Amino acid sequence: MMIYLHKILPLIFSPLIMIIVLIIFGLITSSKKISLIGVLILIVCSLPIVSDKLVAYLESNYQLSKPSDIKSADAIVVLSGMIRTINSKDGLDYEFGEASDRIFAGINLFKEKKASKIILTRGKLPWSVGIPEGEYLKNIVVKNGISENNILLTENVENTDQEAKAIKKLLSINEPKVILVTSAFHMPRAQIVFEAAGINVVPFPVDFQKGLSKTTFMSFMPSANALSETSFFVREMIGRTYYNLKY
Repeated sequence: MMIYLHKILPLIFSPLIMIIVLIIFGLITSSKKISLIGVLILIVCSLPIVSDKLVAYLESNYQLSKPSDIKSADAIVVLSGMIRTINSKDGLDYEFGEASDRIFAGINLFKEKKASKIILTRGKLPWSVGIPEGEYLKNIVVKNGISENNILLTENVENTDQEAKAIKKLLSINEPKVILVTSAFHMPRAQIVFEAAGINVVPFPVDFQKGLSKTTFMSFMPSANALSETSFFVREMIGRTYYNLKY
């Protein structure tokens, strides 16, 4: 039930929903001022110069690292969130989404001998179709030359909190130390829940959403993509706030 709440709350507080509510309320009450505020918020949230800064803020605590820069740990943990299920002529199949850097970073860390185990999570949402993500990723890891004996899979999990608790069960030692591999924007939230579960974290952020770019006149042209990124920022900040309050 909580997983549905986690998905619905960010939608309710998304900039687009708030803008629509303001504009409709302004029309109903014949308040041009309220409608104008809604339109102005829409424009601001749709500016790339704004959305770029917001997404960059999500990643601002981290920099891209090399496996050689990282100290050894008890295990390498690769969080789910990079696979989508698709139809093919042979039935269900799977392909990588934007966060595929996660699994290949985990593989590289293992090959650099940063840990003797690589842990994958059986991420599977209630509405997901197909096998849990970790089971597919295990095949990818094996194809990259890592023995099944060095791979651990968690029980089925639906969110980062469950991932942390499931991994703590697998690591039957006090205060285990793991190299945590996830997207840079997601790392602060993940680090909160893993440390709350009694796991020491060495962050290894990947999948940075914002690279370096110049500011041009296009940065001030409203776009649907910029509005989507602003909504993405709000959603992630809601998640961080929730876990900060919980732990």
